[in-house]
Amino acid sequence: MFVDSHCHLNFPELAADLDGVISRMRSADVGRALCVSVSMESLGQVLEIAERLDDVWASAGVHPDHTEGEDPSIERLEALLAHPRVIATGETGLDYYRLTGDLEWQRERFRTHIRAARKTGKPLIIHTRAAAEDTLRIMREEGAEAVGGVMHCFTETWETASAAIDLGFMISFSGILTFKNAVNLREVARKVPEDRLLIETDAPYLAPVPHRGRTNEPSYVRFVAEELGRVRSLAAEAVAEITTANFFRLFRLAR
Repeated sequence: MFVDSHCHLNFPELAADLDGVISRMRSADVGRALCVSVSMESLGQVLEIAERLDDVWASAGVHPDHTEGEDPSIERLEALLAHPRVIATGETGLDYYRLTGDLEWQRERFRTHIRAARKTGKPLIIHTRAAAEDTLRIMREEGAEAVGGVMHCFTETWETASAAIDLGFMISFSGILTFKNAVNLREVARKVPEDRLLIETDAPYLAPVPHRGRTNEPSYVRFVAEELGRVRSLAAEAVAEITTANFFRLFRLAR
């Protein structure tokens, strides 16, 4: 069984054919999917999907790029994280690639999510882009290692991966791993300890080869597993076994 540890089933590209997406997911032996929240305003959609489908779980949080709408307090996040179908906090983190100027509000939002995660015991889903140094610094300052989590859709250096692993975090690889120019990322994937590996689609984005350029969906996570297996000289089924066990160890409620 494969697990898609990060997707956005509520996004319009997938929600328009959700029954078909789920049917193809199940046919591809993808036994669990984590539908990840990016805003308070869309969280209701995420929860509705997770409440309806036994093999889909939810997270609660606000993406670092989300500049409008509710910026939740620790107490607000705590209340949302108490939902029985919510198994993770986020996605949260820092992104200096898309946004410029004074981003202290982004760093404060990240701290709020870490504090809520520590209070509830719900692991963190961390997004970092062009902000690795500050991301790791805040993780250390806020004691993120107490709750753990995953560095999702990882594209950073081995040094960043190693530092996150030292804090107890897993490293998740997406369809980017299959891209021709992802040579350095494949080298990182080769080095990550077996017990820290996860796979994801980040659907509807970043469809893996041979579907690059199309709308991504959870059934395509197999192609990520196949590439990770090629990099590490493992069969896709072995990657499935490893990453599924890691998912359930991190997100215990998803059992």
